[in-house]
Amino acid sequence: MATVNVFNYNVPVESSFGYSQAIKSGDLIHVSGQLSFGEAGEFLYAGDAATQLKQTHACMDKVLDHYGATRNQIVSQTLYVVNLRQNFEVTARGNVNYFGDHRPVSTIVGVTELGFPDQVIEISFIIDTKLPV
Repeated sequence: MATVNVFNYNVPVESSFGYSQAIKSGDLIHVSGQLSFGEAGEFLYAGDAATQLKQTHACMDKVLDHYGATRNQIVSQTLYVVNLRQNFEVTARGNVNYFGDHRPVSTIVGVTELGFPDQVIEISFIIDTKLPV
């Protein structure tokens, strides 16, 4: 029988929307869309794609740390970007900086809006814990 390990930041939106940040089932970890959250669950850097992306990556690292995983174990990511054409270069540059030589499969989707006013970036991803760290 597979075990399930749930991770939450314990921020209000998790309860009000009814979701978890991540769930580990077997060797895979499915991670909800991460965004530019601060320590108290507040949305940070409204309208600033580059800084939101950096903070979103920091939130991704918190999930990885919780499970003892690394960026090299991320096998798939989906990026949701408001004003994709305007924010494509900063998103691409930030993605390369975050992953270095690692290349997970990736889908980037241009959207008209996200959950918070002036939110520009959200990233969901999947981790395979059987891959080398």
